[in-house]
Amino acid sequence: MFLQHFTSNDVIASIVSGNTMILFILCSGISYSIMTQRMIEKGVEMAAFRAQMLARAIFIDLIGYLLIMLNGPFGVILPAYATLFVLALVLVRCSRRTLFTISLVLLVAGPPLMILGGSVLSEAYFLGDIAGGPLSALGVAPVFVAGMVIGRLNLHSLRNATWLIISGIILLVISKLFSNRVLPGLAHSFEKWLLDYTNIATTQPDPYAIWPHNVAPPLWQMLLTSGPQSGSTFQLLIGLGTSLLVLGLTCLIAKKGAAILTPFAAVGQVALTLYAAQFVLAWVLIISGMDYTFGVVSVVLITLIAGGLLVRFSISPLETMMRRFDRLFSGFQSSAAPAASRSSNIS
Repeated sequence: MFLQHFTSNDVIASIVSGNTMILFILCSGISYSIMTQRMIEKGVEMAAFRAQMLARAIFIDLIGYLLIMLNGPFGVILPAYATLFVLALVLVRCSRRTLFTISLVLLVAGPPLMILGGSVLSEAYFLGDIAGGPLSALGVAPVFVAGMVIGRLNLHSLRNATWLIISGIILLVISKLFSNRVLPGLAHSFEKWLLDYTNIATTQPDPYAIWPHNVAPPLWQMLLTSGPQSGSTFQLLIGLGTSLLVLGLTCLIAKKGAAILTPFAAVGQVALTLYAAQFVLAWVLIISGMDYTFGVVSVVLITLIAGGLLVRFSISPLETMMRRFDRLFSGFQSSAAPAASRSSNIS
């Protein structure tokens, strides 16, 4: 993300633009599954787990809206991320096969619903976080659920790492070939049909009309694009293939030379703090009239050094605040359980 946001290198941009968000969401789904499994292994009640996930979602949502208020040059995914934490509660007991099936269905059905939501829910901000465009929960849900599937696997297994790499390469190559060779022609024909047989080009919403006459027409042409953060099935498949490849290589490197990943692991330990820091940094540089693009090597070194220093000196403000926020809800669950037990005995 730092490379995408703070460099102007066209080669880097062609590789990371849009894919960073998908990798972020995929890893989030993996983390969600791992957290769920650990809670189950520790014998934590589902009520306590739901309370913790709800607390985490509220905290992340608040941070996301604070970052949106800066009105910076980057899109903020945190509200959608927080919404997924709540919506995924209904999936935690699903089997791996069921999750895989849900992910496939969402890859096909999610983009049209997301585009429709981007039109109909354009002024409903909370509902927009659920299904209001490419940065909504529905827009990235297929990837999150795919991450939940991967989180059920043994990521220390050499075989699984190899399968992730092979799957990523196959998915990436097929998706890229289709998007480069076939998709442009389909998109041109579809856009021509929209112009010839619909009034999409001339329809202008009336902001003073009653809902839904006050909303813009859905941008159906986005269904046949593969541009970064378009939310189409093809863009999700390209990003998912890239992310599976990166994830598989990371697992493989961890088996052969884990020390190489140490600086990146440090960044991962303070991911939320650094995620928020990039928006604040860009806001400060822009409001100061300074350029916020730098060289690739500089961005990589600064990010890795910042992560290493934060971990070295145990500075992780947002992660610490989130854990304390979680404990408030966990404490409520602990104190509520005995009270409910006493009420039952009295009855």
